[in-house]
Amino acid sequence: MKNRIDQCFQALKGQSRKALIPFVTAGDPDPDWSVTIMHELVSAGADILELGVPFSDPMADGPVIQLASERAIARGVTLRTVLGCVAEFRREDPVTPVVLMGYMNPVERYGYASFARDAAAAGVDGLLMVDCPPEEMDELSGFLAKENIYPICLLAPTTTPERMQSIATGAHGYLYYVSFKGITGADRLQQADIVAPLEEIRKHSDLPVAVGFGIKDAQTAALVGRVADAVVIGSALVQTLAVATSREEAGRLARGFLAPVRAAMDNGAA
Repeated sequence: MKNRIDQCFQALKGQSRKALIPFVTAGDPDPDWSVTIMHELVSAGADILELGVPFSDPMADGPVIQLASERAIARGVTLRTVLGCVAEFRREDPVTPVVLMGYMNPVERYGYASFARDAAAAGVDGLLMVDCPPEEMDELSGFLAKENIYPICLLAPTTTPERMQSIATGAHGYLYYVSFKGITGADRLQQADIVAPLEEIRKHSDLPVAVGFGIKDAQTAALVGRVADAVVIGSALVQTLAVATSREEAGRLARGFLAPVRAAMDNGAA
């Protein structure tokens, strides 16, 4: 059986469209609203969902996502809670890929074999571990492979061509290019900043390349979508959702934020 991520990018290629990948922190602003937010993002044009696993020391994240993690943890959200959200989402949506993004500690505490088994049962398609280089994921990757879950690899402006080749050799699904040397939510990305790095990455891999960090609005997403295969937008969305006071408002905010991004990408990525 093909991984949903492969199926998604294959379908998008046939439509000459770029993938829109919103990131939200599971359990924020309220654990009971997460599945509603996920469905609303899909209805607004999301192709793949990145679901952040709250962690107490999110070293790669800026203040917006750090605060979202803190709020979710304060409400009792754990990795098991996140898998429950994915399972509930899957009851109505068997198609949209879901990638968990987080840090190794919660997965290690859960247990590699148990996590891979339960994640697959919930309907997880990919796992992106921010603080774990590929060569340190060998044991976990083995369990993920048995369950057809892809480890998503990160590349950065500091990644050398030799390192790119090494990472690309074992990569699956898509490559995630972190466009800034810094934390999430920083600065604002310019299209010119990523043209040369994407050209270099594509010398080493045929996988789709997603670009994240610094994409804050529809205009930037459209510009990035002209040269990348996928656009990841996170901090600006998480900040928008933070003010929601009800499930209905959270869903409306999610849809209202993402729909213009999708429209701009479809109009500007040709």
